[in-house]
Amino acid sequence: MNCLVTGGSGFIGKNLVKRLNQNGHIVKIYDRKEGNDILDLGKLINEMEGCNTVFHLAARADLRSNTGEPYYVYENNTVGTANVLEAMRRNKVKRIVFASSGSVYGEPNVFPTPEDAPFPKQTSIYAASKLAGEGLIQAYQEAFGIQGYIFRFVSNVGEHYSHGHVLDFYKKLKANPEEIQILGNGKQRKSYVYVGDTIEAIMTALQTTSGGVFNLGTDEYCNVFESLGYISERMGIKDLHIKTETNERGWVGDSPFIYLDCKKLNNLGWYPKLTIRQGIERTIDYFKEIGL
Repeated sequence: MNCLVTGGSGFIGKNLVKRLNQNGHIVKIYDRKEGNDILDLGKLINEMEGCNTVFHLAARADLRSNTGEPYYVYENNTVGTANVLEAMRRNKVKRIVFASSGSVYGEPNVFPTPEDAPFPKQTSIYAASKLAGEGLIQAYQEAFGIQGYIFRFVSNVGEHYSHGHVLDFYKKLKANPEEIQILGNGKQRKSYVYVGDTIEAIMTALQTTSGGVFNLGTDEYCNVFESLGYISERMGIKDLHIKTETNERGWVGDSPFIYLDCKKLNNLGWYPKLTIRQGIERTIDYFKEIGL
């Protein structure tokens, strides 16, 4: 493959680029950290020339910016995706891998939630922007014959982890190993997946299918108290006092339960190798290795 990876300097992007290079593919990173902006359509068209596959990972990923910078979330995630697709059309690139989110399901009534579950109302601007991106990909797929691989991720953990609750808790516990304040009541239940398993899932789908929508997660979940326990134990912390709130959501748009049905990927032969606990422990070990 001759690939362009938007967001290639980010958390998942770094792990993906490493794997693509190891497999002998030609990789071009298009990332804001490298001075490239997906809102610059002209530059995106030029940089994509000669590519045959786009991995579109660039996004405003912090769900807690939901109410503070709503237009910035929409602009980067939806307009940015439209620009990627238009650059593909201009360059006749026929394959896109898109990092969507399990949060597009809103607050579903079916668990584990399958890809064909009905969507309730959207409660997150981030999720709505990702769902709009999915719709644009499917429309370009129908109109211009591209292959779209849409992956609805649960939260990833692992090497190069750069934002999210694992990092937040780690920093708080480093500052004060005796007490911690968490957002919400601590009963929010989420699934997490190790980033190395995510990369394997993407590669499996690329090798065995012609596209589609895929849930990407694990067959387990944990609540905030449990994930905090994994983190504190790996850090060697005992007798931790935990302060909570009464809300069942940690922030506006936070879904209290995310748990995806991943049988579609399982049927292709992919299963995660690490449990949630093992993935979180690897993340803590990574923080220690880089001296965080």
